[in-house]
Amino acid sequence: MTESTIESGPSVDPHTDRVLIIDFGSQVTQLIARRVRESGVYCEIVPFNKSAEMLAAFAPKAIILSGGPASVMAQDTPRVTDLVFTMGVPVLGICYGQQAMVAQLGGQVENASHREFGRAQIRVLSSPALFDGIWREGDRDQVWMSHGDRVIALPKEFHAIAVSDNAPFAAIADEARQFYGVQFHPEVVHTPRGAELLRNFTHRVAGCAGDWTMAAFRQTAITDIRDKVGKGRVICGLSGGVDSSVVAVLLHEAIGERLTCVFVDTGLLRANEAEQVVTLFRDHYNIPLVHVAAQDLFLGKLSGVSDPEQKRKTIGATFIDVFDKEAAKINGVDFLAQGTLYPDVIESVSFTGGPSVTIKSHHNVGGLPDRMKLKLIEPLRELFKDEVRALGRELDLPEAFVARHPFPGPGLAIRVPGEVTQQKLEILRKADAIYLDEIQKAGLYDEIWQAFAVLLPVRTVGVMGDERTYEYVCALRAVTSTDGMTADYYPFSHDFLGGAATRIINEVRGINRVVYDVTSKPPGTIEWE
Repeated sequence: MTESTIESGPSVDPHTDRVLIIDFGSQVTQLIARRVRESGVYCEIVPFNKSAEMLAAFAPKAIILSGGPASVMAQDTPRVTDLVFTMGVPVLGICYGQQAMVAQLGGQVENASHREFGRAQIRVLSSPALFDGIWREGDRDQVWMSHGDRVIALPKEFHAIAVSDNAPFAAIADEARQFYGVQFHPEVVHTPRGAELLRNFTHRVAGCAGDWTMAAFRQTAITDIRDKVGKGRVICGLSGGVDSSVVAVLLHEAIGERLTCVFVDTGLLRANEAEQVVTLFRDHYNIPLVHVAAQDLFLGKLSGVSDPEQKRKTIGATFIDVFDKEAAKINGVDFLAQGTLYPDVIESVSFTGGPSVTIKSHHNVGGLPDRMKLKLIEPLRELFKDEVRALGRELDLPEAFVARHPFPGPGLAIRVPGEVTQQKLEILRKADAIYLDEIQKAGLYDEIWQAFAVLLPVRTVGVMGDERTYEYVCALRAVTSTDGMTADYYPFSHDFLGGAATRIINEVRGINRVVYDVTSKPPGTIEWE
């Protein structure tokens, strides 16, 4: 940890109901949080091994235990503090969470002879509050299973409320204590009525009001910023992306002229992006803005660097150097603001010893270099990307900024595999602009989470007209996603891809071949490198 004080995001309105999600390491735990928040209930995720210290401070109105990769049958597998079951609040266990709850409360779990992965059918035995309005006794419906162990004996006071072919206790309930468990995953889209089940748990069982909105968050955040900053001054790193733009406008509304934005033009931005940022924030919002032209510096630092992780670290270190120098020129600056989001926080803390901490290696989540004697303020630290967009609309940011596709901190450098040069950047920038223009003209921009071009480190021989060419290959990527954690390729028509490729080859000198990437991504980065 550094000497800089880490400031968390705005505290939630104490009158807002809260749900705590205890994470056992499932790759889809974030989806639980998203479903809960979509129903207007605030929630946070905490690792299982830190749940005891979080419970009292967070004061949850309900608790959800996530799935996880471990086996309850093995030694030293994750468990929760017994306080979870003595607080008097409703508890829902999902998959491993159900098994852990059963094991801790006196039931039995076994290694199943037939594992159950993928779509399955449940048969409903009874209809408690968890199923109210969704399923009645005798109903059958599709759910998504992912388990190798199964419950074979229930703790006292529990009874089965649903079964499947390979899970005699696919859903269980102790209605007196409001404890529930489901072997399936209600958070994924493959359980069609899963979101309704989670809503029943938070609203019908736990009695949450569902009153957490962006309008309420905005007011709480502004109050929180003013309390933290006091009479101090804040410097904000502005990139022009959704996150930093929302941070800048929110801070300006909270503290006015005591905010200074620093826009570091790395030379790694998309076409015309620098001009758009300066025009909006300096001319439209009248926010004090320092525009640092550092293109030559960044390109010099990247000279000869090909390894993608080294590129990220070089860009991050150079950015901090430039930013630190600019901050020193501004008198009385006490705080540094940045657009850290909730997925950044989660990914930067390895809950179960996994590699997720390396995914966001260009972020400064969790601290700043020792030499930067600024306190960190992260007003969006509790929000997912779609919630940031909703906040941006609440703040009346132009839709062109709010709906803009995510852009990585290292910029175009990680879309140029291999060494980065000015010539490659110019070629890529033109191709990328044409690709996005074609998407806009086709009315597809808002259907896509992120679309971009990549200049591959490969040259091919081609014939254009009567001449032989030897030029780069350009790859196009477009993905659909809800939060950037998982992604699937966008199914463009052949006509669209043919038209976009033809424009790029005709208009961008240096490219003679275009390919489309149809790779899907599991949880983790959806960038190219």
